Amino acid sequence: MILQPECEALPREELERLQSERLQARFGIGPDELEDQPFATKTMLRDAYPFGLLRVPLERCVRIHASSGTRGKPTIVAYTRADVDLWAECCARAVAAAGGKEGTVVHIAYGYGLFTGGLGLHYGAERLGCTVVPASGGNTARQVQLLEDLGAEILCCTPSYALAIADHVEDGGRLRLRAGIHGAEPWTEALRAEIERALGITALDIYGLSEILGPGVSFECHDRSGAHVNEDHFLIEAVDPGTGAPVEEGELGELVFTTLTKEALPLLRYRTGDLATLSREPCACGRTTARMSRIRGRVDDMLVVRGVNLFPSEVERVLLAVPELAPHYQLVLERPGRLDELTVEVEARTSGPAEGLRPDVEAGLARELNLTCRVRVLPPGSIARSEGKALRVIDRR
Repeated sequence: MILQPECEALPREELERLQSERLQARFGIGPDELEDQPFATKTMLRDAYPFGLLRVPLERCVRIHASSGTRGKPTIVAYTRADVDLWAECCARAVAAAGGKEGTVVHIAYGYGLFTGGLGLHYGAERLGCTVVPASGGNTARQVQLLEDLGAEILCCTPSYALAIADHVEDGGRLRLRAGIHGAEPWTEALRAEIERALGITALDIYGLSEILGPGVSFECHDRSGAHVNEDHFLIEAVDPGTGAPVEEGELGELVFTTLTKEALPLLRYRTGDLATLSREPCACGRTTARMSRIRGRVDDMLVVRGVNLFPSEVERVLLAVPELAPHYQLVLERPGRLDELTVEVEARTSGPAEGLRPDVEAGLARELNLTCRVRVLPPGSIARSEGKALRVIDRR
């Protein structure tokens, strides 16, 4: 379902004209001047902590969110009432694309709080007239009970937590789920297939970041050929992460966003650190907005092991191609001597001897990554489950 066809299916020429008008109104520049503008970065936001980049008086702000601050001061983002309404509109489009409508029970297992995860989808689903279950994260057994007893049709949570929920669903469980809206961490097509097999749903991607808005900046439709960017509100670019120069459409690049309608914290050319490809071809669903691929990795999540660059998603793709392995893994980096060593810890899907899998998995990783690593195949349940973003890398170097 297209919630707002007058915006989501606007002819490209009209959409680009609308973007140009809003860019001029917000920043005083035209589209042809955009590439000459400097980038905004997370460092700028941290240096301006807490409210140095606000463009409205604080008393006009009705909401404050923040990042975790794991790498220093948290990133503080504020929202006016219009910004919160914008967030709800973007998330309502995402829920509608997943099949949500009046009366649909939507179970939200993203966290509620300073993290922007749960609240946007909550307001978006309510705007559609859905019945929202604000479960937040944690107490997974209780989550499954609520899913069964309340009859949720749409599940909203991180991909890794969807798998944790699936672990608690007994054979023949009474779930009525038909779709999932999953984001907040990179995930692969193989992981999508695992979620769909385990829960019997259509798993859809949603993308966002607090600096730009939160979840709902883009979302997948049932065609699943890329996440539709809400381009009437956000102008998107893809650039070379090293040079900052634009990359060709379809080429992997770092995503850069300009906010066109945000009031409290408008940002011009914000570098996200997320790597993806872009397409502006119309989608079979009827939407005309640009589509971004699933996030392939992050510029700052790239691991360098003995001179080889790799992303956790590359390892995940190899592991999930082995039917005997479960979709739970961690990469452990150590430097016992002069050289880095990578150990891939992964769970077997079933109990019993699994050592025989190790040589083939190690060979597959070496072939795909051009890197030799060790593999430890662990019994089911050995790797800690995450209620939010999965911890994929343990760096002990």
